[in-house]
Amino acid sequence: MPKKAAQFRVDPRLASLLGESYRSSEHAIKELIDNAWDADADNVWITLPDAVTDKPIVVQDDGSGMTEAELRREYLNIASDRRVRKGDKTRLKGRPVKGRKGIGKFAGLVAADTMEIATRARGKQTTLRITKQALLVTKRDLERINLPINSIKCDKEGRGTTITLSELNQKLSFPTSEALRELLALEYGRERQFTIYVNDEPLAHKDIPGKKFTAETTLSDETVVKVSFTIMEDSVPKRQAGVVIRVGGKVIGRPSFLGLEESGLLPSKLLYRVVGEIETDGLEGEITSDGGAIIANSKAFQEIEVWAKDQVESQLKVVFKRDVNLAKARQQKAIRGRLAQLPEHRRQFANEQLQRVLEKFYGEADDKIDTIVSFVLDAIEKDEYWIVVRKIEEARKADVITFAEALDSFGVADLAVMGRQARGRMALLDALDALMTNSKTLEKEMHKALENNLWVFGIEYSVLASNQTLAQVIENFTKTKFKGTRAKKRPDLLLSRDPNQRLLLIEFKRPSATIGRDAEAQTRKYRDDLATSHGAMEALVVGGKIDHSMTTLYPQADDLKCVTYAAIVSRARAQLNWLLKELTTYGGFVSQSAS
Repeated sequence: MPKKAAQFRVDPRLASLLGESYRSSEHAIKELIDNAWDADADNVWITLPDAVTDKPIVVQDDGSGMTEAELRREYLNIASDRRVRKGDKTRLKGRPVKGRKGIGKFAGLVAADTMEIATRARGKQTTLRITKQALLVTKRDLERINLPINSIKCDKEGRGTTITLSELNQKLSFPTSEALRELLALEYGRERQFTIYVNDEPLAHKDIPGKKFTAETTLSDETVVKVSFTIMEDSVPKRQAGVVIRVGGKVIGRPSFLGLEESGLLPSKLLYRVVGEIETDGLEGEITSDGGAIIANSKAFQEIEVWAKDQVESQLKVVFKRDVNLAKARQQKAIRGRLAQLPEHRRQFANEQLQRVLEKFYGEADDKIDTIVSFVLDAIEKDEYWIVVRKIEEARKADVITFAEALDSFGVADLAVMGRQARGRMALLDALDALMTNSKTLEKEMHKALENNLWVFGIEYSVLASNQTLAQVIENFTKTKFKGTRAKKRPDLLLSRDPNQRLLLIEFKRPSATIGRDAEAQTRKYRDDLATSHGAMEALVVGGKIDHSMTTLYPQADDLKCVTYAAIVSRARAQLNWLLKELTTYGGFVSQSAS
């Protein structure tokens, strides 16, 4: 039996903070590693048991540890921000503090039902035991829980904390060494004074997930150099991306891109996917006295940097080309119909412009790429624009017109045309805003405003057109189905076809109407009736609001979607704002075109 009891000291922010959770057992364990970092530990040892055993997870560090008084005053002060109490740097090593909200210390209870903390400092070892059941029973009255706590004498030189997680949560996937190493490697894999061991294997940057590359060479002075790096699927924070140099097992200086960022040949979003190391023992005599960098004019270092830069650059170019080609293939599939309608000479030019756009906007979200591609094609399809294009191409070949150079660097042809088009579309959205906020607006008025501006629904709809034949189909259908007294309930329908001959049926509801399951079922029935003579088609129901149960309880089918006017206008406006910002960045031609 413990001699005493301890209690939580609860901060007023507790109620909101305890509602947060972690995505996996591995993320919960990482919180405990962050605590060891904040405790100025040099080493952390993580022991993960086999999935078939009932052994605990153990996280041990050699950090500063805590006395019983510190444990009561600080560790059990759940929602107290450590940075507010002690500053944003750790006391001994000056590390940036990771703990923020004061609840990460209890992350272990995500992975296990019982957490035991044994911490040593200044000749005393204090042990505290916390069970999840105790927290759940009392809900948020945590200050009333008596927690078993005990202190005994230990070696005065002993320090550090050991956390033991037992009775593991069976509702979560068992934490694996591979997943935990990948999670920790990006943040801690290259730290000079913080080593993490997972099941006795030290963590390294090679554990970072992604495509890995290695190369080795011998310099003119017989120094052996090895570079190893990973190209990740996504960008990482600036402080983590880049290549570091390791001499004699120690990382020297900060990560860099070896000058690749200055060449302008590769997009920054691609560079920020690179994490790697250069390893050599040949520069031990060329490190600055503070050990923080290589002497700037070191010839050996310059030779290493040139060689490593070539290795990284060559692999990044391969990835860049592959990614752009994949994006181009996706775009070609989506716009094949529009390209087919262009004359051969314009089609070739359109393909060249698409290539430039995809390279220029590498790494942007698909909806942004779709927006700019749609604008390029809209412009190329216009005859007056084509005259501008030919003149620009002639000027570029002559290399005499600054305007042509600016257009070439942007990757599309006429910024002014695109700027005017974007501002015109923005004015239409303002008009739609006025219509949809007016309670008196009817379905037919929204229909009329949108019939020739289906791009508002999204780039994927911008190529749709409702011709006279399709309009007559709807007219005949509604006259047949809604006769006599039912004519007053005639729906407002629009049938459109894209260049690939796909059909889309849109049912317009008034902006004051709420779309529910009845409206969805009715639209599906209209579509089924029309499909008997015209084949398969997608369907869209547009109204003022969507019933809450439509979006939370039952997912919408892929071939029938319900949207609000506000949602489609908001999305279209966001895309146009982004485009106008990009156009303004490249030469100010938008503002000129608007004057």
